[in-house]
Amino acid sequence: MPVTIVLFEDNDRLRESLSYLLGACDGYDVKGDYNNCNDAVAIIRQMQPDIVLMDIDMPGNSGIQGVAMVKDTRPQTAVIMYTVFEDDERLFQCICAGADGYLLKKTPPVKLFDAIAEVLDGGAPMSPLIARRVLNSFQQKPGNRYNLSAREIEVLQLLIKGNSIKMIAAQLHIAFDTARSHLKNIYHKLHVNCGKEAIAKALNEKII
Repeated sequence: MPVTIVLFEDNDRLRESLSYLLGACDGYDVKGDYNNCNDAVAIIRQMQPDIVLMDIDMPGNSGIQGVAMVKDTRPQTAVIMYTVFEDDERLFQCICAGADGYLLKKTPPVKLFDAIAEVLDGGAPMSPLIARRVLNSFQQKPGNRYNLSAREIEVLQLLIKGNSIKMIAAQLHIAFDTARSHLKNIYHKLHVNCGKEAIAKALNEKII
């Protein structure tokens, strides 16, 4: 089955280019592309896509509101932000709204395929600059109020860089089940239910 995709982007030329790029490749099916996300609820209910690419600055509802609309309608749809904005506030707002990834538009379009594969594998793809900003937010306020172990801090740092459980295990040279166990412990200590909530809480409270 092809990976189904819906695009929300108000730049007509960019949206058409993305739609052509993704639709021209085997294994991908662009179900629809729209210049705003005002009707995102109805669109997601009808299309039921695997992936949504979401701009932030659009007429009517913002992409941040659009993320929440998509996630409330169909939580299993992964939302990757595709935007020019690099500031911490919008990044944090998108993660809190439920975004699964955050790519800057200056990212080479071919990297979209890597990001889609990564998010489908459970990762949280981010442009390198965005990943650095997330990491910097951890480093700005030392201290560990949640009693995370040194290994758990390493796992959490890799998580916010967009790594899946499998990728975390490979980079730390530990078993997949061990990496998954560390993540479960992190969620328990942070009182969250998933990776996105852990990242959002870490950004908000700068707990590391």
